Amino acid sequence: MPKQKTDDLMQLVKSMTRAEKRHFRLFVRRNQASDDIIFLKLFDFLEKHQEYDEPLILKKLPDVKKRQLSNLKAHLYKQLLISLRLLNSAHNEDIQLREMVDYGRVLYNKGLYRQSLDILDKAKERAYRGKYHALALEILEFEKHIESQYITRSIEGRAEKLTEESQGLYQTMEKVSLFSNLSLQLYGLYLKVGYVRSQKDYFYVREFFQANLPKIDYQTLDFMGKVHFCQAHVWYYYITQDFPLCYRYAQKWVELFQEGPELKALYAPMYLKGLHNLLNALFNTLQHARFLEALEELQRFPEIYDVSQSINIEGLYHLFLYIHTIKKHFLEGTFSEGLRIVPELMELIEEDRFNWDDHRVMVFYYRIACLYFGSGDNASAIDYLNLIINQKNPDYRADIQCFARILNLIAHFELGNAQLVEYQVKSVYRFLAKMGDLHAVQREIFRFLRRTPRMRAAELREEFIHLKEKLSKHENDPYERRPFLYLDIISWLESKIEGKPVQEIIHRKFLERQGMKKGEA
Repeated sequence: MPKQKTDDLMQLVKSMTRAEKRHFRLFVRRNQASDDIIFLKLFDFLEKHQEYDEPLILKKLPDVKKRQLSNLKAHLYKQLLISLRLLNSAHNEDIQLREMVDYGRVLYNKGLYRQSLDILDKAKERAYRGKYHALALEILEFEKHIESQYITRSIEGRAEKLTEESQGLYQTMEKVSLFSNLSLQLYGLYLKVGYVRSQKDYFYVREFFQANLPKIDYQTLDFMGKVHFCQAHVWYYYITQDFPLCYRYAQKWVELFQEGPELKALYAPMYLKGLHNLLNALFNTLQHARFLEALEELQRFPEIYDVSQSINIEGLYHLFLYIHTIKKHFLEGTFSEGLRIVPELMELIEEDRFNWDDHRVMVFYYRIACLYFGSGDNASAIDYLNLIINQKNPDYRADIQCFARILNLIAHFELGNAQLVEYQVKSVYRFLAKMGDLHAVQREIFRFLRRTPRMRAAELREEFIHLKEKLSKHENDPYERRPFLYLDIISWLESKIEGKPVQEIIHRKFLERQGMKKGEA
């Protein structure tokens, strides 16, 4: 068994819960005649050891010969998947549907065509109810195969009905595919560059979106088609920083799941993703009250779905819950309070319990660094920023990599590391220039950091005031405001001017916004 496959086996064993391991042992003993099952011994060994050690395996399991080991590992991997499939079938509608199709195949192979068609028809109806169009089409094709080769005494017009159903499903699936392809392409574009950085970027994204946007009426789409339609528009408006329209389509996305509460459980990942994007849009439009309502809806999700049934869904739930709990503290300016969740979050990341990808982890590092920076703990902020800066050639989220370096410079400035700031300004300037991310806001920050190490304390306040005046001009510029989405540099400057902690300034602004909204009401 190649090394990659061996690593996969170890990873699968380590990912199993106590209940899954118990079920596997019962499954093996129930389905194997011999009391001396070699691959179960191999499983027991792998479960107890953190690393794969082939010499130790051969020593501890004398029944296993070296030439057998590769096939034994492959067999164990297959048996684990079979056991997990059986255990999870009760919680996954699509697994149950495929099982029904398998039963239909067994009956067909035995020549019991009417019984096969009966079970396939039931499976197809369930597939329609659950919006599983690909499975419904597979069942339809199987039904057509049986009807076209055998005299089944079906009802009159059966051939026409199956043909019509098949054509309708093909059209539905094509529409869904067009919008899901577009949303995936936009997501890939966002991972690579983040928000649009210039008018050139904006025109490129707009032309790409318009050229690839299917000319299909929204009302003609089915449920999944509408979800992917909203998803594609959310990504487009998010990348182009049109957050009010981003909010509109994210809200429409979540509302689609209100049509049938069972859809939230059937399509849990898509529902959670919709809530996640809605919360992002509410955060970016500073709608605190609605943000709290959406966050409460996210927190209630385990009431309608047992997240422990699926590590994937449990991972998504916790991912989005941590992201938006942190953002809540950003909105309210309660950074010190937000630090309470950092130990448990870092424990999850270090254990790799949910297999979060490197991109997600990097964004968490940046958000945790911002919590520490906002609370005044610049040294801890630098520790987390270094986890981003020291990554070897990541090819994603160039925006986060750039702003991590800028925040790192500011944190060192706060700590009084004048020589280090003076040295690093040049290297960060070169890095941003190479990434094509050097805009007016960044240039002004660099000029400031380059001059201030040589200044006396009495002169600094005036420099802070001048920098705030310069940056405030760019705050509403569609292509220059991007830095303010990653770092509230204006509030930091105000904190230096007023001599108050930055979180006190941000919390005061939050209270002022709340007071204004009460006044408007």
